[in-house]
Amino acid sequence: MAHARGYYYEVMLSGCACPDCGGALVMLGESRCRCVQCKRVFDPTVAFQVCSTCNGRVRLRVCRYRCQRCGADVRSRFIFDGRAFDAAYFRERMAQSRERRRERQAETRAVAIECRSAVLTPAAAELETVPGLIDALNGLAMPSELVAWLPLARKGFDLNRYQSHLEANTSAVETGFDEIPTLVENARLDRIWRFIALIFMAHAGLVELRQNGADIMVIRRGADREGQGVPAELEAADGIA
Repeated sequence: MAHARGYYYEVMLSGCACPDCGGALVMLGESRCRCVQCKRVFDPTVAFQVCSTCNGRVRLRVCRYRCQRCGADVRSRFIFDGRAFDAAYFRERMAQSRERRRERQAETRAVAIECRSAVLTPAAAELETVPGLIDALNGLAMPSELVAWLPLARKGFDLNRYQSHLEANTSAVETGFDEIPTLVENARLDRIWRFIALIFMAHAGLVELRQNGADIMVIRRGADREGQGVPAELEAADGIA
C-alpha cells in the first residue's frame, strides 16, 4: 500500500511544478505537498485542479472540494485513500464550541447563585425562657450533693488561710488527716478544702502525705524538731547544736 501510494503521488505530480519557483514537488500527506527547492507547503488540489463542469477554481469545504463558480463537488486527484480537512474551518468550529461551553458554564453558575439560600444565623439559645431548665441541666451536669455545696463554694477558697491552719496543726510527727481540726462550719466542705490545700502543699514540698488504710497521714517537712521528742544523740549526729 505504501509503494502504491508513493507511485500514485509521483504520477499525479509528474506534470506539476511549484507555482513560485518551478521546483519539483513531493507529497506530505493527503492533498498536501511541498516544494523541494523553496520548501513551500500548499494544497495541490486547489493549486492545479479545476472544475470539470465549468473550469472554475476549487476550494476545500470542510472535508470535500467544491467549485467556487458553480458549486459542484470536485473529486481531488491528490487524495489516495484518505480525506482532506479544512484546518481553518475546524479551528473556527472548535473555537465556537469552546465559547458555547463557557457560556453554558456561566449560565449554570448564575442559576446556582440565584438558587443559593441566604446565610442562616441561628438565634442564641435563651435558657431562661423555659422555667426550671437551668436547674434541670445543673442536676444532670453535677451530683445533687455538689449542688447543695455550690453556694458555699462560691464564697471562695482561701489557700493561704488553710495553709497556715495546716502548718499550725501538723509537725514532723505523722498526723492523721481526720485529727486536723476544722476551719469552717461546714464540715464536709472543710474536709474537701483541707484536702485540696494539702495537695498544693505536697506539690510545693511543704508536707509529705502517706496512705494509711482509709486515713491519710501528714508529715510537715522542715518543721522545728525542738519539743518533738527527738533523741539528743540524733540531734548531735545531725550536727545540730
